[in-house]
Amino acid sequence: MVTTNIGKIFLQAYNVKYEKNYTAKEFFDKVFFPLVLDSPKYLQWVQNSPFVQKKKGKRVETLTSGERKERLSEFHQKILMGSRDASVALGYAASDENSFATTSGQVTNMELSITAEDVYLSWIGACLGLGVKGGISILFDQPALLLDIFEGWAVYRKLLDEVPALKGNQLSSAWNAQWLIHKYAREFNPKKPLANFVPYDRTNGKLEIKVESWTLLLIRVCQHYTNPKMLGYVYGFGKVNTTIGFIPFVLSQIRRSFDFYDRLFQMERGKAEPLWGTAFGLQKACERGIVGLSAMEPKGLRDYILAKKMPKYKQENQQQTILFHTYITWIIAMLNNEELWAKALEFATVLQNFSKESKQGKTINARKVDEVLKAISKRKFIEALVEIVGNSTEVDVITNIASLVNTMPTENVPYFLTLVRFRYAEINNNK
Repeated sequence: MVTTNIGKIFLQAYNVKYEKNYTAKEFFDKVFFPLVLDSPKYLQWVQNSPFVQKKKGKRVETLTSGERKERLSEFHQKILMGSRDASVALGYAASDENSFATTSGQVTNMELSITAEDVYLSWIGACLGLGVKGGISILFDQPALLLDIFEGWAVYRKLLDEVPALKGNQLSSAWNAQWLIHKYAREFNPKKPLANFVPYDRTNGKLEIKVESWTLLLIRVCQHYTNPKMLGYVYGFGKVNTTIGFIPFVLSQIRRSFDFYDRLFQMERGKAEPLWGTAFGLQKACERGIVGLSAMEPKGLRDYILAKKMPKYKQENQQQTILFHTYITWIIAMLNNEELWAKALEFATVLQNFSKESKQGKTINARKVDEVLKAISKRKFIEALVEIVGNSTEVDVITNIASLVNTMPTENVPYFLTLVRFRYAEINNNK
């Protein structure tokens, strides 16, 4: 299973980095158990596992260290006796006998050989999941990234031990992603790893680790790695398990968009990051079969692309300016041609000049310009241009733009025309 493979990739990287030669069981006993489970507050809650089953009415929080170690021995014994259901081997099929099978997805009828080592690895791998909003998690197979996630486990343990009100059991559901987003931020200081780090939300008087958006997680990952192209396993473990499957994450495209943002606008990038990719949930984005730039479409942009709304800049409204810059950057990255930003300005200037050329025909000219700006297809755009080209003094620019749009891939035309609308709104605001 995937959890076992991820655990294996991690353990190999861990042994190299820390100059160890641990088997999965040794790592579980010497590192995993003390960090994750040997405390009144667990980092991870595994339903129906020996570590959470009540005995003699005792709650997990009241167990002594000796009693927790007894449960560890019971866990080892279950593995030794051949137990391989989802309460023992994480990410594997649930037990038919215990009526838990409805929580399993895509279960094979083939006989699989699952070793004891595989079981221990599955726990390690499952706890390296990156949980995001929507109850969905991602498992990446990059050794360096997995080691960075693991580095945060000790920080979570420290916080749980020092902050009584902080809820436990959120390792893979919230903490891992929260930690990675923090660690991969530009301002992260490895000497002061908790500086500027506020991962909590208060709910009903209790502190909980905030569940972050999948878009912010991907933004941080793509900013950290120079050429991020990863395969992720997307899933959800819960009362009913969700299996989305293996999805390629082409994060280099997203990285390119932020490079555009920096060059074009020189504004504070951090304020724009939360605006990216809010049009779709991760599960919806995965339906395309690949998660890249198109999946990061900012919420609200589609209405501008379809010309249902026209951009209007408001003086001294920085939040709106940042939002529009986010829209523009995403479009330019989708077009993968920064020169079109300048072309859009050139053409928008021609349109503005035409709308004001004749005092007598000013209203008529403005209406003709409106028809150009409302166009979202090649045909409509060219038809609208015909109405102005005969009366314009800048025929060459109009002709060149018509040729550019006519030879442009059809799917790119609405994006370019949206740039023109934003450019037109920009220059009208400045005059």
